[in-house]
Amino acid sequence: MKNSEKKFVPVMITPFNLKAKVDFDAVSRLIDFYLAAGVKGFFANCLSSEMYSISEDERLELTQHIVRYVKGRVPVVATGSFGLTIEDKAEFTKRIYNTGVSAVILITGHYSNLEDSDEVLLANFNKMLKLTANIPLGLYECPAPYKRILPAEVFRQLLETGRFIYHKDTTREVEDVRAKLAVIPSNNSSFEFYDAHTPNAMYSLQMGAKGMSAIAGNFYPEILVWMCNNATNPAKKEEVEWLQSEISKVDPLIHEAYPLSAKYFLRKRGLPIRTISRAHALELTPDQKATLDRIYDSFLGWCERLEIVPVDVEELMMSPVHLDPPI
Repeated sequence: MKNSEKKFVPVMITPFNLKAKVDFDAVSRLIDFYLAAGVKGFFANCLSSEMYSISEDERLELTQHIVRYVKGRVPVVATGSFGLTIEDKAEFTKRIYNTGVSAVILITGHYSNLEDSDEVLLANFNKMLKLTANIPLGLYECPAPYKRILPAEVFRQLLETGRFIYHKDTTREVEDVRAKLAVIPSNNSSFEFYDAHTPNAMYSLQMGAKGMSAIAGNFYPEILVWMCNNATNPAKKEEVEWLQSEISKVDPLIHEAYPLSAKYFLRKRGLPIRTISRAHALELTPDQKATLDRIYDSFLGWCERLEIVPVDVEELMMSPVHLDPPI
């Protein structure tokens, strides 16, 4: 990883309108918000996007809209491993790559059953690689349909194929993250490793991860951007350790009723995002809302201590949306 720049890449949520259809205008505003916060890329059509609750056409339309709206300002990746067979997954991968994404992400749990060996997993991945020509690919240890964590040795073998340029890691143990980072070839400057587990942020970034891609960025992306920018700065050691403690404390709380919790939080911040979710049918309880309200107050405190200027959402909403949504 020759380029020392650390990046925060949000796992995008999907705003819905009152009819529970994708609200493309709100998607555009959300992109504006993320970019104003300093993100360096987007992960579209992921679990946070409620990808299992939208149709195949919606996955493609949503990803294409994001690519068109971003207009090359930062890279966009998206999940493509949908379909009953490996051939189906390869076909959808080609379709989503044609939307203009920089890489198509493959979910590790889509290439073997829970009880299957790593040999089965590798064989299915190898078949997938043969069916997808030279499309740049990534890996995602998605929690659904089940979380298939890649052991370091399996991770090494996949990297040796030369087809993978991106990895979203959901390992919780810091030493397991260290083991994976250790097998990334030092001369592979095109491969980027992103940690999804906020309590690992400081440690992963200091061990060599390219960046973070955690759900916390759907609440306070400015905080994750600051962490990526400062985790390896010796002059900021005390502040980094303090912030890591703070965001680790609230991390279990923001996972409750997610992604509805994120939509509530972003609406509280002023974004035109309704608290409508296809993946979480229930409303937030009064206690859950009160918890999120307290976390919002904590967020403002973090910003004050670290001299972070939160995105001025009111001003952002006054600027024109520069690309009409698809009809």
